[in-house]
Amino acid sequence: MPNLCSIDQTPIKIIAMSWKDETNQIHERRRLAKLQGGADAIKAQHRKGRLTIRERVDALLDDGSFDEIGMGAGDAELDENGNLIEFSPANYVLGFGKVDGRRCIVGGEDFTLKGGSPSAAGQRKSVYTEELAVKMRMPLIRLHEGAGGSVGGAKKQSLSAPVFEPHRFKSVVQAMASVPVATAALGAVAGMPAGRLVAAHFSVMSRSTAQVLIAGPAVVQRAMGEKKTKEELGGADVHTRNGTVDNASEDETEALAQIRRFLGYMPANVWELAPVSACDDPVDRQEEALLEIVPRERRRAFDMRRALAMILDRDTFFEMGKGHGRSQITGLARMHGQPVGVWANDGRHLAGAMTANGAHKVRRFIEMCDTFHLPILSFVDEPGFMIGSQSEREATIRHGANAVLTAAMSRVPWATVMVRRSFGVAQAAHYGPDGYVLAWPSAETGPLPVEGGVAVAFHREIAQAEDPDAKRRELEEMLAAKQSPFPRAESFSVHELIDPRETRPMLCRWIERIQPLLPSLLGPTGFSVRP
Repeated sequence: MPNLCSIDQTPIKIIAMSWKDETNQIHERRRLAKLQGGADAIKAQHRKGRLTIRERVDALLDDGSFDEIGMGAGDAELDENGNLIEFSPANYVLGFGKVDGRRCIVGGEDFTLKGGSPSAAGQRKSVYTEELAVKMRMPLIRLHEGAGGSVGGAKKQSLSAPVFEPHRFKSVVQAMASVPVATAALGAVAGMPAGRLVAAHFSVMSRSTAQVLIAGPAVVQRAMGEKKTKEELGGADVHTRNGTVDNASEDETEALAQIRRFLGYMPANVWELAPVSACDDPVDRQEEALLEIVPRERRRAFDMRRALAMILDRDTFFEMGKGHGRSQITGLARMHGQPVGVWANDGRHLAGAMTANGAHKVRRFIEMCDTFHLPILSFVDEPGFMIGSQSEREATIRHGANAVLTAAMSRVPWATVMVRRSFGVAQAAHYGPDGYVLAWPSAETGPLPVEGGVAVAFHREIAQAEDPDAKRRELEEMLAAKQSPFPRAESFSVHELIDPRETRPMLCRWIERIQPLLPSLLGPTGFSVRP
């Protein structure tokens, strides 16, 4: 048996282990990430009237709600002992946040680093932003300012070297099919960021600071021989008219406010319904001015937006795409607190006729409403497809048929108010399957407007008349009487012929009837091949 007293009892020296040096480096990298491209780059951004990406995120989201992801991504340079010498953060910022208390995902390029041209880590973060929105089923917001790839490449070949991953576009498609996507152009946006900008349900660009470009002036001049400024190539006046972006804003602050407003009408994802708000606008409100808003003189236009304001919940109409396809009015609103899609004709532009651009705008709008299960209210003053050589060159019939079939394939409830004209093939797009149809006494309907029909069917009789103009007016008045809505109401070809002042109360009651049906629509939607 050993002698215990003889055992060496010298205390064992314990070596303390700590990760303090590494954690200090983590915090230092985070501090450097918040410095972005440095004080000079930030000052340059401010001198041009633009915010930095972090300032934009703070302005967009509810105070203190931003929860950033990936702050440590970037390029680090270490000395031989592993000490941090330099850290350049990835030039894309992303994270969770809240808009009016509702969770969302937000991301955007950092222009103060490489002009927003994506570093490899920044590129991966931008893709992850979409993947995260899809996985978490949250609305996605992208704030764009930056270019695509650079011929300069990366400063070193490593895991941080730029890579091209074709599958990165998959997340773009998945996001648009499952969550609301809102984007903003807040500076020069070109290349891949421009592609992501337009891959959205709502896009806005700052008139004072933004341009959207496939390629910048130098590339265009070298390749095409065109000498144009960024504004001439891709300013707000260009892209709000051609439909590249939905809306313009005066500045960044207004652009961010428009995104917040858009999201207020939308559900978090396609598996949820849009939030219904308490409504203090009386459902039985009847505006006397509606009785005379449509002129008796058939060729005189009227202000459809004024009519909408008297019917929808007060101050809720948010128009989208006003500068594009201008004969068609599209936007979001509330009716009895329920978010709805609103589509109407603007007879003050091309008499409200559906152009190729207008048809494209309408198709996108119906698809968005159907994707997010928003009931559609249609206010019709449709004379038909736009005619003429330019219309034929623009393939109006193909684009128009696309809109018609999109409406026919939609699943959401429709209510259609025949305000004035409803003619030709184009009118079919205004009536959803099994829709609720109301008509005002000013409604006219038929295969084509009286003026065109008389010119075609009675051209010889008019030409042979002693007073051709008088004969034409006589025939037009005779045929116009036959297009009265009263016979249609008598044959139950419309559900109700109504006093225009009754429009709001009747639509509010319709909303109450269809709301229980909306949960059955939840989940992804889909459209088959169209022209």
